[in-house]
Amino acid sequence: MSSQRLSKETVLITGGSGYFGFRLGCALNQKGVRVILFDIYTPAEAIPEGITFVRGDIRRFGEVERAFQAGRVACVFHVASYGMSGREQLTPKLIQEVNVRGTDNVLRACRQRGVPRLVYTSTFNVIFSGQVIENGDESLPYLPPHLYTDHYSRTKMMAEKRVLEANGSALERGRGVLRTCSLRAAGIYGPGEQRHLPRIVSYLERGLFKFVFGEPESLTQFVHVDNLVQAHVLASEALQAHRGHVASGQPYFISDGKPVNNFEFFRPLVEGLGYKFPSVRLPLGLVYGLAFLTEVVHFVLGRLYNFQPFLTRAEVYKSGITHYFSLEKAKKELGYEARAYDLRETVEWFKARGHGRRPEHEGLRYLLWDGLLVLLLVLSLLAWLPSALSA
Repeated sequence: MSSQRLSKETVLITGGSGYFGFRLGCALNQKGVRVILFDIYTPAEAIPEGITFVRGDIRRFGEVERAFQAGRVACVFHVASYGMSGREQLTPKLIQEVNVRGTDNVLRACRQRGVPRLVYTSTFNVIFSGQVIENGDESLPYLPPHLYTDHYSRTKMMAEKRVLEANGSALERGRGVLRTCSLRAAGIYGPGEQRHLPRIVSYLERGLFKFVFGEPESLTQFVHVDNLVQAHVLASEALQAHRGHVASGQPYFISDGKPVNNFEFFRPLVEGLGYKFPSVRLPLGLVYGLAFLTEVVHFVLGRLYNFQPFLTRAEVYKSGITHYFSLEKAKKELGYEARAYDLRETVEWFKARGHGRRPEHEGLRYLLWDGLLVLLLVLSLLAWLPSALSA
């Protein structure tokens, strides 16, 4: 986008206090865009001048609509979601309310307030649920709802369908039509990422990262936060008339473009913080059994102690089964070109905050975690062996 065109706009970012939403807002603000961040939580970082923060719950239409009153919004970046990983995946009611009802509220507000563009932040998971996909493209169909391993993926699919089906719908008071598109992001990384990387680092520090799993040839993709920001800016432009509305009603896969083994991708983080990379590789089925047992334990005990599951079944699939996608459509229609990044900056970010290998801590908490992990592995092995031997 030209800086002249950008400087005339006001955009609204749902989930604007999260890692990606806040990064997107800051990047747009630096280009002269007037930015409104909408979230239930206040941003952890200082809000730059020129950015307005509106606190609200995306599940409540009145609070969503109030965010639009902070300015004449030309584009909404709908980033807000819930249930992506860990124990969040095990709260289906809240996931449904945020991901589906929240999206309905955003679409309704766009129509009522005359917002002409909406870019939806989606995920690989709307297409993937444990099946091998090699260089897939946007022609792949959604899965039947019952085949999704987790409710997050299922509801993201439902929300994406709503967004794309809303493309071309009339805005109220004869103000034109709503144009929408969806960006299916790979796993996000970058310095300051607050969901996946801190969890991995916590496992390293507690001595729980003792094995990898799946075939060493399995491949997946990741996307650096700044590449994802670039894709969103380009998508917003591609919904406009001067680009022929080329992105209207379209989904796009977005990643760094380089398929890589999930665990090898994180090797620089592990070794950069001074830890030994695991040499033990377990069968995928065994670890899937471990994840299933962990979910069962959480279901039984979660109300008493809402612990972080070691892994969920969906995370096992995402980490250990090949699924990667072509960027050709995003390159051709959006002009997206993934820039090269690595984890060195992220490693330094963690080091600057006191993370890194220390003398072994033998506290009771860590011994209990180790004991629980060993117990779950033994139970998983007992459940997995009969099927493995009969195969």
